[in-house]
Amino acid sequence: MIRLAVRRLLSLVPVALGVVTLTFLLVHLVPGDPVVAMLGENAQPVDLLQMRHALGLDRPLASQYARFVAGLLHGDLGYSIALRQPVARLIAERYPATAELAAAALAVAIVIAFPLGVVAGVRPGGAADLCAMSFAVLGVSVPHVCLGPLLMLVFSLELGWLPLTGRGGLAHLVLPAVTLGTALAAVVARMLRQSLARVGSADYLRTARAKGLGATGALLRHGLRNALTPVVSILGLETGALLTGAIITEVIFSWPGLGRLMIGAIQARDYPLVEGCVLVFALSYVLINLATDLLYPLIDPRVRHG
Repeated sequence: MIRLAVRRLLSLVPVALGVVTLTFLLVHLVPGDPVVAMLGENAQPVDLLQMRHALGLDRPLASQYARFVAGLLHGDLGYSIALRQPVARLIAERYPATAELAAAALAVAIVIAFPLGVVAGVRPGGAADLCAMSFAVLGVSVPHVCLGPLLMLVFSLELGWLPLTGRGGLAHLVLPAVTLGTALAAVVARMLRQSLARVGSADYLRTARAKGLGATGALLRHGLRNALTPVVSILGLETGALLTGAIITEVIFSWPGLGRLMIGAIQARDYPLVEGCVLVFALSYVLINLATDLLYPLIDPRVRHG
């Protein structure tokens, strides 16, 4: 397990370099001038030139890239062009809100998905299976941009049960978490259902039933743990995707997270801030998948012995 962790941590280096390079090129090649966005279209040409020189934007693209990478090696993500603050400080202030939203959405997904997946997997083809999978299809089909405003309209504006926007107590977290976690719940429920249906015909379950254990009890007691490996894989992949998927949800609910910060940076052509946000998202995704790999031996001893 230690060797796996070390290998995956070392793999962060080329991944981070690739993300930095692609993000740098894409952001700098997008039409638009951050200096014009800051000073306005009516700014004097002399002022524009002075601002570009002060920000280092008049240097060749290769020089700007080398300067950015050199800063990363020293732990410096640069300064935000629009906000005039260190990028690392801005990310540190906003990242906890995004992590909180992603964790809450993951909890919502697990609470919804596991009962549905188990009910559907115990008796494949039955009425419960049909109802559970119908919900799964509905959850995947409704995008966040539609589900979020619909929940706001019903539970905030019509019923007045929950706050409309912003970040505060637990009540502020409910609607964004449900919006973000519903699609993941649908995917996990379908995967768990398929895994349980697959292990339901295994020899060890037939042996358990022959010893007098009921079909449902044998599946839940002996089959559920073996069915969790692909489910954990999906959870690991989708948890990383929750961070990026939170961007739309944060905008809808005015959630002060990293995704909303990045949207504002893109609109302002704030190169350092966009690059820093994308880098943090990418590294978070890789670290979450590393944690998922380390969970496999705990769930299935055959992975550890292999």
